[in-house]
Amino acid sequence: MGTRAEGRLVMEVDLLIVGAGPTGLFAAYYAGFRDLSVAVVDALPEPGGQVTAMYPEKLIFDVAGMPSVRGRDLVAGLVEQAGQYQPTYLLGRQARTLSTLDDGRLSVGLADGTTVVAGSMLVTAGIGEFRPRPLPAANGWHGRGVVHFVPQLDVHSGQDVVVVGGGDSAFDWALALHSIARSVTLVHRRATFRAHPGTVRKVRELGVPVITDAEVAELRGDQAVREVEISLKDGTRQVLPAQAVVAALGFIADLGPIESWGLELDHRHVLVDSTMRTSRERVFAAGDVAAYPGKVKLIATGFGEAATAVNNIAVTLDPSAHLFPGHSSDSG
Repeated sequence: MGTRAEGRLVMEVDLLIVGAGPTGLFAAYYAGFRDLSVAVVDALPEPGGQVTAMYPEKLIFDVAGMPSVRGRDLVAGLVEQAGQYQPTYLLGRQARTLSTLDDGRLSVGLADGTTVVAGSMLVTAGIGEFRPRPLPAANGWHGRGVVHFVPQLDVHSGQDVVVVGGGDSAFDWALALHSIARSVTLVHRRATFRAHPGTVRKVRELGVPVITDAEVAELRGDQAVREVEISLKDGTRQVLPAQAVVAALGFIADLGPIESWGLELDHRHVLVDSTMRTSRERVFAAGDVAAYPGKVKLIATGFGEAATAVNNIAVTLDPSAHLFPGHSSDSG
């Protein structure tokens, strides 16, 4: 599957999936079901994409057949499902360059010097590369009590936690940490919220203090955060005990090298047709990164798009193949 040429590793597969989030992982399973050899590349060090990086402990309610599923459990299930067909994972490696070979196959250069030659590519990059929006007062405090995500809830057991932000993530963390931390306080610079009203209502009903029209002015402590001073709109100041500050201020995202691959784009999205084809031959896209009229961004949508893309890729690679391979239950 892999050879060395001029000092670099060259890997050949039927399908290269760029993005190891839920859509990419389900696509890896489905490609295996279609007897395609698969490699999955992602700049993040673990599979799961945004789910693993941002809300592994969050309950997800819109996956068909599951009344609720924790983010990390969903990812574990998808990895196990794809593992039936032994996809190759190239994690912690950014896909940088894309070119077309004389025989029509695609050549993709990774940041570590690896070259992947693939019959086709499926881009499942989600929102692309993302980095958290900084909390100005937290400069120098990262790793000393300030975090952007909460990979393990129990790390904050018995702590006083201040959550900063007014979006879904901020309220999700406040909700999740309420029963674990000694105290949780949410601080937001406006009186209105971007978060889902139902989540806001739950947080308020639990009695979590929500301080609005306020900003974090200063963090204090020795080796780690001990206090958070906030400045209110009326000019007063308030000091809160805190051994952890969750700066849930959203993130800045872009498509990174994907923008230079010659695909037709709409802002941070790759335009596709009903078969999930992009404007470039043999390149498909699915999940949050893909755009078409009427698109609804849900994990469930991404799963369906992955199956659509892989079935059309199978026919692209072998025109004699059937678009619909039959139901997976028929092969059990």
